[in-house]
Amino acid sequence: MIQHTTNSKLLSRWLTIFSLVFAGEMIFSLPFHVARFFRPTMLDVFQLTNTQLGDSIAVYGIMAMLAYFPGGALADRYSARKLMTISLLATGLGGIYFAQIPSQIGLFFLFGYWGITTIFLFWAAMIKATRIWGGHLAQGKAFGILDGGRGLVAAGAATLAVYILSNFMPDNVENASDLERRKALEAVIYFYSFLTIAASILVWFLIGDTNIKTSQENSKLWKGINKVLRNRTVWLQAIIVVCAYSAYKGLDYYSLYAVDLLGMNEVDAAYFVSGASYLRAVSAIVAGLLVDRLSASKVISFLFEFLVIGYIILSFLTPNANVSVIMFTDIIVTFIAVYGLRGVYFALLEESRISGALTGTAVGLISVVGYAPDAFFNSIAGRILDANPGLKGHQQFYMMLTLFAIVGLLATLFLAYFNKKKRTSN
Repeated sequence: MIQHTTNSKLLSRWLTIFSLVFAGEMIFSLPFHVARFFRPTMLDVFQLTNTQLGDSIAVYGIMAMLAYFPGGALADRYSARKLMTISLLATGLGGIYFAQIPSQIGLFFLFGYWGITTIFLFWAAMIKATRIWGGHLAQGKAFGILDGGRGLVAAGAATLAVYILSNFMPDNVENASDLERRKALEAVIYFYSFLTIAASILVWFLIGDTNIKTSQENSKLWKGINKVLRNRTVWLQAIIVVCAYSAYKGLDYYSLYAVDLLGMNEVDAAYFVSGASYLRAVSAIVAGLLVDRLSASKVISFLFEFLVIGYIILSFLTPNANVSVIMFTDIIVTFIAVYGLRGVYFALLEESRISGALTGTAVGLISVVGYAPDAFFNSIAGRILDANPGLKGHQQFYMMLTLFAIVGLLATLFLAYFNKKKRTSN
């Protein structure tokens, strides 16, 4: 009987993290996966420039920034199950409109809508549920599994989506008609919409409907918000996230890099990027295990160092047959470093001793700053690439990412110093 109860609890525990993983990736599949894995096709079908697509995604970022902080406070007071289910369902329904291939104005409204549906009820609730799942001793493991699992889900879904796309395309992709490209992209969008709605059902049935007990600290909402705002380690974590997330946003442009400079067609480029996405699972989980052995700040510092080196190579080396091995190796290394960072930067909450009762509020503040690249990154990147087509534009783009990586490294070193000072004083 005891063994049966133990097994049931263990199964329930793993079903919970599985639901968080699947939902945590599907919620962002419509706003981001289509542009990330199928950028050349999307630009062609929607008749957009890089700048116009970037501006559409910027609308998402602006609305998301407005939603992060109130969403964080909401997550400290209500059940993650209900919040996440509503969010997933609303996001998936938006995909039906997306598949109609709306005008740029329509895309502005759609991405703004997604900025609310994917963040306000979802993001902080997911992070808080993951932190609780990990407990005090396994934060690296919890967030590593979350982001690593999300990476596996993203890669698996992208592989299926590329297969769907290729089935609607002729053998010679360059000869595909406008109608064939449109039908192919519509099928991909409907596929992601179905998965997002399916995730809402999964969350409803597999995540327990238990409210986290609130402490006196948490019940005094404004006092808690003020405490978080005055915590300098929270602001440093926000800077770390903004730099790491900018690097993550940079992955959206690898398929375009592959087409423009590495001689791939759009289907091969999509396969390459979706294949590289499988690295996310291994990278995030390994980074998480290293965090539990070393510390979050040490692991994050190492990963930013790898990014600085990788981006410098992409900024100054000209792709050709003689350096093709170096270029592909460098691209893979940057994928690994970015995915590792994504997997563990919220483990800094525990290292910095942020109160568990204020997790949602802290995540809200960190996310307002940390995910600000959603509001500006694509617009800036699009203008860089459109103003300087070809090699020069891509090199300038990676110079920008080099600066983000350097700032992220410095912020991590400062955070490690302040955390050590805090532990010593206590």
